[in-house]
Amino acid sequence: MPVNYGSRRNVSGAHYGLRDWLMQRVTAALMALFTLLLLAQVLLVSGPIGYEDWAGIFAQTWMKFLTYALIVALIWHAWVGVRDIWMDYVKPAGLRLALHVFTLVWLVGCAGWAFQVLWRL
Repeated sequence: MPVNYGSRRNVSGAHYGLRDWLMQRVTAALMALFTLLLLAQVLLVSGPIGYEDWAGIFAQTWMKFLTYALIVALIWHAWVGVRDIWMDYVKPAGLRLALHVFTLVWLVGCAGWAFQVLWRL
């Protein structure tokens, strides 16, 4: 018969710490990959970079896809980080909920603006 030392601890909370930790790493790796690819594209252009060069870089389908993935990863990365800050340091539930809603609206707005700037939607 197993021996039980002490009382059993009931873990409470959201139970998504490992998933969030992993998503922070995956999104950070995607952002680093995008940065390296963009840096390589910029370094391959000879001379000063003008509007046509920037438009040419982002006009390619694979770059559009990677840019879309980067914006989604950046928004997700920011959401997980800011949400954890609100959950850890803001104790009144109503204020925390308001901050969560404000953060989500802000991040979705930033994503929409980024898509508009990049692709002139």
